[in-house]
Amino acid sequence: MTVWTLNLVKRFTKVQLPPPAVLVIFYIAFIIIGAILLRLPISHYGDIGLGDALFTSTSAVTVTGLVLADTGAVFTGFGQAVIATLIQLGGLGLMTFAVLLLGALGIPVGMPQRLILREDLNQTSLSNLTYLARIIFVVALMCEACGAALLAFVFVPEFGWAGIWQAIFHSVSAFNNAGFALHADSLSQWVGNPIINIVIPALFILGGLGFIVMGDIYQKRQWRTLTLHSKLMLLGTAVLIVWGSVMFGLLEWSNPETLGQLSTSDKLWASWFQGVTPRTAGFNTIHTGGMHDSATMLTMTLMLVGGGSTSTAGGIKVTTLCVLLLATTAFFRRRTTLNAFGRSLGVNEVMKVLALTTISMLLVLTGIFVASIHHDGEFIDLAFEVTSAFGTVGLSRGTTAELDGIGRSIIMVMMFIGRVGPLTIGFFLASRSVPRVKYPAGQVYLG
Repeated sequence: MTVWTLNLVKRFTKVQLPPPAVLVIFYIAFIIIGAILLRLPISHYGDIGLGDALFTSTSAVTVTGLVLADTGAVFTGFGQAVIATLIQLGGLGLMTFAVLLLGALGIPVGMPQRLILREDLNQTSLSNLTYLARIIFVVALMCEACGAALLAFVFVPEFGWAGIWQAIFHSVSAFNNAGFALHADSLSQWVGNPIINIVIPALFILGGLGFIVMGDIYQKRQWRTLTLHSKLMLLGTAVLIVWGSVMFGLLEWSNPETLGQLSTSDKLWASWFQGVTPRTAGFNTIHTGGMHDSATMLTMTLMLVGGGSTSTAGGIKVTTLCVLLLATTAFFRRRTTLNAFGRSLGVNEVMKVLALTTISMLLVLTGIFVASIHHDGEFIDLAFEVTSAFGTVGLSRGTTAELDGIGRSIIMVMMFIGRVGPLTIGFFLASRSVPRVKYPAGQVYLG
């Protein structure tokens, strides 16, 4: 970002618009800028249409990873660098970079910028936001640097010095849960490689946990002193990883199109990888289009859940699922409060979770319905693509490239809503208003 751009950001954030609206405009602006850069002749080999460039830019800024062509074959080194930059901006938050650069240039960060940063980081408080932004930036660079150094042991021997860029690109893409790869088959050719199967998942698990959880672990380093949010995130993430990996292995063990023809060790590595990657990472080491319907539904469920709040991941978030399960358990036990790890949750948290989940499900169903009007392919393939787009995952069964202009527009809208929508919804849910009129209680028969 140039000084002129930062000053423009500072002036624009003073406009009397709701912070979520300004945040949405920022994301749209960077998507357009990214599309223009990707459209330049220096960015690609051959001819890339404006629609393809806009789709790729949207997928990068929303850290989704759905593509229309092989990223490594279509885009030049400059184009790949643009994509990596867009991934970094979208994953860590546009306002995070803006606030950091404003501070580096000595430009005060005012209340309008803090309000927008709060929405970008999905926070409810204005305190310590600039400190949190610095922590996010430092943690991201450290994780990506370590990831790139380890991945270089795989890519450099195979691709020479060009492998260094491969390691950097895949590290940035993995930590930001983007799922962009520089190979047509994603990472399938390294299905049994221990470094790929450990480093890549470690990066997107760390990125998906959320920076608040990572900071909490660093500061306290003891389970009993962690916050309730961190405990729910860590426990929920561990359960989902184990459940996803075990179930995928059981469902696909004999499928010749996925795990069936692999050795036992490769099957275990692939089951682990495919059980973790739907948590909005988007990489794959097997042929996703060859999965059974049961494994496809399992993957779609994990994609909807996603990662953690204030993370690079999408979805309805792990803590949302945890609170839903706690509320369901409390209802059947006839309890009026939710309790977990010696802490209680109020009605406001339950109402917010119900609202976010309901809106998310309605958006996904609407996207599938509208997309199905314009596409006559397999329904489960189409539902998979829409769910992947909304969860900002990037896994694909090959349907995205077959969609027409309207279908691709729907996917782009779903990617954008999946990245920005929950932040906007959270803002409106966080605003409280005292009702002026109270009505007598009524009764509705449920169930």
